Amino acid sequence: MITRQDLKELQSLTKVPALSLLLPTHRTSPDNKQDPIRVKNLVKEATDRLSEEFSTRELEPLLKDLDELVEDINYDYALDGLALFVADDFAKKFYLPFTVPKRVIIDQSFATRDLVYGLHRAQRYWVFLLSQNASRLLAGTGETLEEVNNKDFPLQMEGPGATTAPPDQADSAYVDDRHRRFFQSVDRAFTAYAADDSLPIIVGGVIRQISFFQEVSQYTSQIAGTITGNFDSATEAELMPQVWPIVQEVRSQQRADALAALDTAMGEKKVASALEEIWQLAHEGRGQLLLVENGYRIPATVDDKGGLQVVDEKGGTDVMDDAIDEVIEAVLAKGGEVMLMDDGALADYDRIALTLRY
Repeated sequence: MITRQDLKELQSLTKVPALSLLLPTHRTSPDNKQDPIRVKNLVKEATDRLSEEFSTRELEPLLKDLDELVEDINYDYALDGLALFVADDFAKKFYLPFTVPKRVIIDQSFATRDLVYGLHRAQRYWVFLLSQNASRLLAGTGETLEEVNNKDFPLQMEGPGATTAPPDQADSAYVDDRHRRFFQSVDRAFTAYAADDSLPIIVGGVIRQISFFQEVSQYTSQIAGTITGNFDSATEAELMPQVWPIVQEVRSQQRADALAALDTAMGEKKVASALEEIWQLAHEGRGQLLLVENGYRIPATVDDKGGLQVVDEKGGTDVMDDAIDEVIEAVLAKGGEVMLMDDGALADYDRIALTLRY
């Protein structure tokens, strides 16, 4: 599953050719039986297009990496979308918990727009499962959880009070302090994952361990809720019934806060609600918070002066299939925030509104 850190890595890479393959996939049988065939067809399309522009010698290492990446796809593990990125000395695949359009893009940089858009349409969050045996970190996107399993997590407590017995003279305060120090190291290990995001955190474990973590963590303001129990061996499917109600409550509160911010901005006359105006302001970097209904998509073109012109139908190379996608990307690129709202929530604003910095 893709994270903000993964996106930053993809966006920072500039190589020619940079190949991006995106396609929707299926989680369950029998629909997922066709996914390998769809991937094979997409790879053929990519290979044919590359062969028109580059020599066999130039393409040989890239196509070898692509074949190995495709060979490594586990279709039983597939989610709603699949993304493959290949360039010189770079090959990565991502199972996506949101759907993406089928696309082959050959450019000097990877195509990440659909991934950025998908991540902002789904609620993202972290789940900490605390234990001295195996403190675990899971990344949540919507109703999908994926465990982080690398050099950082899971993290196990070592030494006295954990893998060895505490000293004979040690009392309970000694053991408690050892646990606090361990959860401090868990908190530090999380720093790299929290660097660019203030995502909500759900903490699970026995009450005493949760309490120790809250005492030492620098992320207590992001803790949205707790679940109690021993989760050393809990699966993602077993966790979701406890986690999901907290996530829904967080999402509801975020949307309420966004509407409150919109009301405040209206009172200060710092709101734009016409799409053409929003387009211009977003690209000028004046957008602070974009609110847009989840199902709102509209085709448009860009005129000679860079202005947006809404059109009736998709089609043609000059027509953007979805101008809302482009507006979201522009707001995010300029440091603004985006909140996807339920359809109907912005009926008074023609389904989209942008609060302004000035």
